[in-house]
Amino acid sequence: MANTFGTLFKLTTFGESHGKALGGIIDGCPAGITLDFDFIQNELDRRRPGQSKIVTQRKERDKVQFLSGIFEGKTTGASIGFIVENENQKSTDYDHLKAAFRPSHADFTYQQKYGHRDFRGGGRSSARETVNWVVAGAIAKQILPQIKINAYVSSVGSIVLDKFYDELNLDLIETTPVRCPDPSTALAMETLISQIKKEGDSIGGVITCVVQNVPVGLGSPIFNKLHAELGRAMLTINAVKGFEYGSGFESARMRGSAHNDLFNEDGSTRTNFSGGIQGGISNGMDIYFRVAFKPVATLLQKQDLLTVTGEIIKEQGKGRHDPCVVPRAVPIVESLTALVLLDNYLLNFKKL
Repeated sequence: MANTFGTLFKLTTFGESHGKALGGIIDGCPAGITLDFDFIQNELDRRRPGQSKIVTQRKERDKVQFLSGIFEGKTTGASIGFIVENENQKSTDYDHLKAAFRPSHADFTYQQKYGHRDFRGGGRSSARETVNWVVAGAIAKQILPQIKINAYVSSVGSIVLDKFYDELNLDLIETTPVRCPDPSTALAMETLISQIKKEGDSIGGVITCVVQNVPVGLGSPIFNKLHAELGRAMLTINAVKGFEYGSGFESARMRGSAHNDLFNEDGSTRTNFSGGIQGGISNGMDIYFRVAFKPVATLLQKQDLLTVTGEIIKEQGKGRHDPCVVPRAVPIVESLTALVLLDNYLLNFKKL
């Protein structure tokens, strides 16, 4: 399994959904960075299960413990080791999956590839793994504080926030459980998710991410284009089915005369259909992209499951699951964005 993310600023992770703990090792962190541990914990709290009535009710404190690489509140340049203990596993909820595969999960492919799997909550394939990414992302954000990263929920099912990010007050993102910065749209989204949850069903959505104050020059022009690295990171997130940046798929319907970003005298552009990236390299304009999440595959209603003996059986999903993942995925999108940008900053500029 590929358990390491990054080139210079590297995160290697371990742990399963129902194991004793999750954790990671961060290599390549510059020395002398003063860390705000309250900020790191707040980022984890944003991702934490059980934070509202529209997310999974698994109760985890998600308290991070740092084991190395930090002394007197500052990074030393050595590897940073950390763990987050699992405290509220209910592994018996998954006993019925010892010999059966859930539809649209990693159960079948893990079994076929490795010949053995941890069936408790999906094991290593569980989105619980993302707690590690948020720890590292919270550190990355503090190393490049001048770069501002804001993600928010821009659609749930058929409810779409029909406003561009510069028309919104992004300070309102954290004021609603669904993390949509438009209060009326957020309320409609929350109502829909609550209804879906009562039906034992699930629903998908879209997260928009905006990155401001990005320096010119991040990324490479051929195989490590900045938008490709961001896309790779986003498609690593569990349940993600699509990624588009800038004008995205809408550009396929436009003419070049309307789509070209004409220059101002200072090098900025009058429009930003490019999404802040041209030729794979950041151009100093805002980077913005959208990430599409599918409906959660575990339903609290009966579905057909395949057994290891090739039979089809009907089983109702058990355990505690999100009816819609996008509210809790907002800090995950931000964290992976921070990891990509910091790695590219170190690769391109060599120093802070």
